[in-house]
Amino acid sequence: MHSRNLTPLDRLLVGVNNALRTVAAPAGQSPRPNPAAAIEEGNLNPRQKAHAAGLMRVNHAGEVAAQGLYQGHAAVARDSQVETQMQHAADEEFDHLAWCEQRLEELGESPSKLSPLWYAGSFVIGAASGVLGDRWSLGFIAETERQVCAHLSSHLDGLPDDDTRSRAIVSKMRDEEAVHGQDAIDAGAAELPAPLKGLMKLTARIMTTTAYRV
Repeated sequence: MHSRNLTPLDRLLVGVNNALRTVAAPAGQSPRPNPAAAIEEGNLNPRQKAHAAGLMRVNHAGEVAAQGLYQGHAAVARDSQVETQMQHAADEEFDHLAWCEQRLEELGESPSKLSPLWYAGSFVIGAASGVLGDRWSLGFIAETERQVCAHLSSHLDGLPDDDTRSRAIVSKMRDEEAVHGQDAIDAGAAELPAPLKGLMKLTARIMTTTAYRV
C-alpha cells in the first residue's frame, strides 16, 4: 500500500490500524530479531530491576508517541516519497515498541497506562506540523530524533551495568533513531525555531517523568 499514493480513506484506515496495533494489542514479536535475544539476563537486585523497568517504560511510551508522530506526519504528507520514508521509519519504530514491551515483560512490569494519550497527542502534533508543509514536518522529525538520541544516551548512562539486555535494546534503538533523523535532514528538513525546540523538550520531560511511574 505504501508504494502508491494513498487516498484519504486509505490513510484513515492505515492510521486506525496503526493506532490499534500500538495501543490496543500487545506488540508481540517484531519482524526483526530482538537485539537482546542472545544476551543472558543480568543479576539485578529489586531496586535495579524497578529502575530499569521505569526507564524501559519511558522508552516504550516514547515509541508509542513516535508511532503517533510518524502517522500524523504521513497522513498529511504532500510528497509520496516523504510519506513512504515516514512509513518506513514507523515500521522500524514498531520493532522498537515490541522490543521495549518484551523487556518490560521480562522485568515483570507493564507499559504506561497512558499509552492512548501519548499516541493521540503525538498524532495531532505530527499532523498539525505537517500541514505547514513537508519541510517543516521533516524538521520536526529531525529535531525530535535528535532529542530522542540524547535521551537514549542518558538512559544508557542510567541503566544498571549488569542489565545488558536492556542496554542492547536501547543502544540499537539509538543507532536507528539517529538514522531516521539524518534521513529527515537529507530529505530537506527545515531548522526549527529555538522556542519550539524548547517547548518540545519541556513536553518530552513531562511525558518521561510521568511514564516512568505510570
